[in-house]
Parts: sequence; structure tokens; C-alpha cells
Amino acid sequence: MKVGFGADHAGFELKQHLIETAKSLGHEPVDFGAYSADSVDYPDFAEPVARAAVSGEVDLGVVICSNGVGVSIVANKVPGARAALCHTHWGAERARQHTDANVLALGAWEIGRAVADECLTAFLAATPEGGNHTRRREKLAKVERRGIGAPGAS
Repeated sequence: MKVGFGADHAGFELKQHLIETAKSLGHEPVDFGAYSADSVDYPDFAEPVARAAVSGEVDLGVVICSNGVGVSIVANKVPGARAALCHTHWGAERARQHTDANVLALGAWEIGRAVADECLTAFLAATPEGGNHTRRREKLAKVERRGIGAPGAS
């Protein structure tokens, strides 16, 4: 599976670690930056990862900042992106199973490497479930479509 990774300076070290974790699991990481721990702005990295996940350039995305909130907000502004901020492997697995999340958001200063590895492993291994979850995802898409083109949206 091709997995896109993006992080700001706060998430840089964890991103580098997770790229190696993804490789060890047999996945192909694509690094969207940042490429150092120098101060940068998280939208510059979260948006390209989310767009790549939506377009199919990558199968799934992972975005990281200090607490994961900023990158998850940015990623969720991209139509078709479903970014889930997760702090446990159970949450990451459920995000894929129930909402078909295509971007995993992590907070580098919230969780350590071991928990991040567990979240990534669970996220990449899980698959979307059908049934009630399909109906709910369709409703989620309707909400998204209503928001596109809203005043101030671009």
C-alpha cells in the first residue's frame, strides 16, 4: 500500500520514525515533508497529503503536528478527505472500519513512538465495514457536499 506522510516541525521526528515503521510492514511511504525540524506551518503539509489520499496518488495518508488537531482540521477541509485524530490503536482501527477514514492524524507530543506505531499498524490493517456504516458514510458525504461552495469556502 502507498502511504503519504506529512508533518510540521513538531511532528518531523515521529514522521521519520513512522515512515520506517511503514516500510517494515511492507508499505511504500511517500514523504510530503517537512524535511527537517525547522519551524514550518502545518497546513503546507497536511493539505497535500489529504489531496493525495483523495485523488488516489496514495492509498492512505498520515499527518502529524504537536497535538494532531491542526493537521486534522486542515485535512478535513479537503473535499473527500476523512481525517481521524487518533490516540489509540482501537480508535485508529475503528476510524477505518466505521468511517472509512483515509487520513490518520497524530499528535507527536500527545503520544509516544510505541502508541504511534500501534495506531499506524491498526489503521493500515483495517478495512471499511458495510451495513449501518455505509449508510452513515453516505450521510457524511451529503453533509460535506452541502458545505462545499458555502460562503467563504474556497
